[in-house]
Amino acid sequence: MKVALIGATGNAGSRILAELSRREHEVTAIVRNPDGVPTGAHVTARKGDVSDEGPLSELLAGHDVAVSAVRFAQSDPHKLIGAARSSGVARYLVVGGAGSLEVAPGVRLVDTPDFPSAYKAEALAGAAFLDLLRQERELDWTYISPSAMFVPGERTGRFRLGRDQLLANENGSSISFEDYAIALVDEVEKPAHSRQRFTVGY
Repeated sequence: MKVALIGATGNAGSRILAELSRREHEVTAIVRNPDGVPTGAHVTARKGDVSDEGPLSELLAGHDVAVSAVRFAQSDPHKLIGAARSSGVARYLVVGGAGSLEVAPGVRLVDTPDFPSAYKAEALAGAAFLDLLRQERELDWTYISPSAMFVPGERTGRFRLGRDQLLANENGSSISFEDYAIALVDEVEKPAHSRQRFTVGY
């Protein structure tokens, strides 16, 4: 498939790029600095600015899927969603946040007393992005939330999927960037969550 990946050099983006490449998809890596994109037989690096909706839409056009892996607090959700919508891509996948996941009925993780203040702005911006997607009537979108701890680790291929509730086990709530990338690319290849949010965790 032809996949446009916005933010291909970040923590999540770089692992998603590696997973897409491993499965031999044709990837356009859209980043501020194309020199930072690893070269590969199936990867084309393109310079793009997430704040410039028109040119970003042009970069996304012609792809089967667009994947957004950019920080919410450093981007405008209206411009990102607008670029995806006007580009004509069939599907739009978003690397989401854990803050909007429920830890009890009606209680989001971001609203709990112990939620770290350093991550609150990003978490609230991610929740707002999800709210906007849920109002979207044209795009076929999927928002993929990681677990509370989203960290470098191993590519094990062993994880669970959930919907709107935070996943946790005896070791807490976590997912590696590498295993998250597997779940996202699985969704690229076999869509199962059209216009839905789902979550990934151990």
